[in-house]
Amino acid sequence: MILCTRRALWLAAAASLLGAVAYWATWGLDAMLFSDAALLAAVLVDARLAPRPAAPAVTLVRETAPAFSLGHTGEVTYRWENRSRRPARLRLREVRPDLVGGPQPPRRLRLAPGAATRETLPVLPVRRGREEAGAFVVDSIGPLGLGCRRGWIQLPWTVAVYPPLVSMRLRATVAQALRRRELGQQAFRQLGEGRLFESLREWVPGDDLRHIDWKATARRRKVITRQYEAERRQQVLLALDTGRLLTADVGGVSRLDYAVQAALELAYAAAQHDDNVGIMAFADGVQHFVTPQRGRVGLQRVLDVLAVVEPTLVEPDYPGAFRYLAARNRKRALTVLFTDVIDRFASEAVVANVASLRPRHLPLAVTLRDPALDAVASLRPAEPRDAYRKAAAEELLHARDEALAVMRRAGVLVIDVPPARAAQAVVARYLDLKRRGRL
Repeated sequence: MILCTRRALWLAAAASLLGAVAYWATWGLDAMLFSDAALLAAVLVDARLAPRPAAPAVTLVRETAPAFSLGHTGEVTYRWENRSRRPARLRLREVRPDLVGGPQPPRRLRLAPGAATRETLPVLPVRRGREEAGAFVVDSIGPLGLGCRRGWIQLPWTVAVYPPLVSMRLRATVAQALRRRELGQQAFRQLGEGRLFESLREWVPGDDLRHIDWKATARRRKVITRQYEAERRQQVLLALDTGRLLTADVGGVSRLDYAVQAALELAYAAAQHDDNVGIMAFADGVQHFVTPQRGRVGLQRVLDVLAVVEPTLVEPDYPGAFRYLAARNRKRALTVLFTDVIDRFASEAVVANVASLRPRHLPLAVTLRDPALDAVASLRPAEPRDAYRKAAAEELLHARDEALAVMRRAGVLVIDVPPARAAQAVVARYLDLKRRGRL
């Protein structure tokens, strides 16, 4: 596409003044038409002399990190090369994925014939997720600056924006330091009723007869028993409710984002303690499921899920989700459910199904309190309307406490905290359970 530049528009405006001369001289109108025709021809010729704004004349390569972290500025580098025999004067308008800013302000670039250059630009993610998009609108301006060629350079960009990571790494390191301080720098083995084989020894009265190794007994001609080591690597499964209960905002931040933050912190802490980590995200159906895996692989797969989950205004299917969980994960696991409850009757499904995880699994329900509701309940009313609001808030909180009490009586561990404290509270409870051997 051939377009005129701003300089050409100013010249056209100046040429139009010749039309005013026609009021006094008859040649004014002819001069204006001649100048307009000459300007149009100059624009066309100038645009033709400009290098084509795409390959093979102009090439572009992008270099960027595989993923970005929400709230942290990254970088993207572009390598431009002019392979034509004429200098390139480019006016660029970049269209990035919406996750990293969408359309960008225009900028200019000059390239000598056969030259190449690199430009490094900041990238500030605006929300978490995964998206593929990316293109450039390039105007190649001619040597006279009157005409330009417009073209598109399609440059697909698959962007992954993860939840914030720095605080997670810091707290995981702190958790590791606390563990070393509690257990000492020397590795130790806890012998007991675990299923990890540790060694053979001679049988003594009181040992379990089921642990006798008959082949070793026959070889040594004395009764030999197996000694087992208590397992230290456990299963941690994050169950994330993305239904309507987590769609509301708290201080401009989605309740689900707080749950994602807490789940990520717990995943890092579990990986630091050499536990296997998995995740299930569900609403009216199971959207994502990752079986618990060890180390960096398991953590990366959990992170991939946490980057893309979004809340939806649907009623969560708790029975279906927990049936799916029971069929896919038969090993005992600390199952951490991030959800919310309203009252005993409205939350019967979540209360009943979380309790059904026992005794095979150790269920932990993380519910997010509404700070605004707590503030209204503790408010001293100044007028009758405030008294009614206070009474309604107290009634809602009482019903919520009843629902949580039912879960506790059923053997479910419960953490009920404001959203901003959820991450700290769930990691602290995990470390406490780990220390006491509850897993």
